[in-house]
Amino acid sequence: MKQLLDEVKAIFMGSPAAAPFLSDWPLEEAQRAVTPSRLPVCSILDVLRPSDQTAKIWAALQGQPGLSWRQTYQAAEMSEAFLRVYGWSEFIGLRGPVPSTTIACGVLLLGPGVTYPAHAHAAEEVYIPIAGAAEWMRAEEEFCPKEIGSVIHHPSWMPHGMRTGAEGLAALYLWRGGDLAAKSIFLDS
Repeated sequence: MKQLLDEVKAIFMGSPAAAPFLSDWPLEEAQRAVTPSRLPVCSILDVLRPSDQTAKIWAALQGQPGLSWRQTYQAAEMSEAFLRVYGWSEFIGLRGPVPSTTIACGVLLLGPGVTYPAHAHAAEEVYIPIAGAAEWMRAEEEFCPKEIGSVIHHPSWMPHGMRTGAEGLAALYLWRGGDLAAKSIFLDS
């Protein structure tokens, strides 16, 4: 986990938007046990390709055994089709192997042909796509493509969403502020 976290921190260090999050980065190597698990969306880990810029972080992620893949939503909240192509694994936070009550850090996976609907939450977040492709929308903007390595910042309560085409997406995330385990509020489109 240390190598993965070193690579994650290094990729975020290049972003001024991530600086406030990194000031809360855990200083200790304390780890708690997590139960490894996989979701159907994890199959895209074998087919997504990083850029040259994100190859090291991708290799560290691929080489990390025992990640716990989770979903925030249940079938009553999201369609079964969405749940088959959605998941995340937390490295740092309330549920990840490295405990923190001030930030959450991990990776989001979205399979091909999915829209993560417009939503908002109290937590401020920064994403960096590391493999695959997606379009992102922020506030009142239309969906637009973001390249691998782009920094995507969502202040607290800013509406945002993502959608994938023929490829899926893997994106690192940092969260801070609010309840780090809170569910998003979906917005009417």
